[in-house]
Amino acid sequence: MSARQEFVARFGGVFEHSPFIAERAYDAGAVEGDLTAKVVHAALTAQFRAASEAERLGVLRAHPDLAGKLAIAGELTADSRNEQAGAGLDRLSPAEHARFTELNSAYTQKFGFPFIIAVKGLNRHDILSAFETRIGNGAAEEFETATAQVEKIAWLRLSAMLPEG
Repeated sequence: MSARQEFVARFGGVFEHSPFIAERAYDAGAVEGDLTAKVVHAALTAQFRAASEAERLGVLRAHPDLAGKLAIAGELTADSRNEQAGAGLDRLSPAEHARFTELNSAYTQKFGFPFIIAVKGLNRHDILSAFETRIGNGAAEEFETATAQVEKIAWLRLSAMLPEG
């Protein structure tokens, strides 16, 4: 396996189902020397920000609904499953699950991508509150908020994989 293939295999999932970001970061030569969370995050984030709006929208759309169908079916990525479970989203009451389902549908219909939030350190009440607030945002504001949350999720994932540096 080439160094590029190893890098993409290791970091291609940091931005949910979007290995093109890791491929571009490697190809740009932005990840030489010691791999730290700071270095890799900067390289990946630069490529995410340089991607076209359509590509960034694709990254947003690659994220699963919170407490959604994929979670119920056990089809989340390991990272997403662990993140959602850590926030208690795998232990919702029927009423809470119904509210998340309702908000997921309304949000996706309004914005064209799922609600994205870095759930680490949050509980289901915090997430629900943010969900109910952000659904009132305008499209441009929410696109920026969601992309910032994707970058935060990437940071948290990389910090678990590498020394922060």
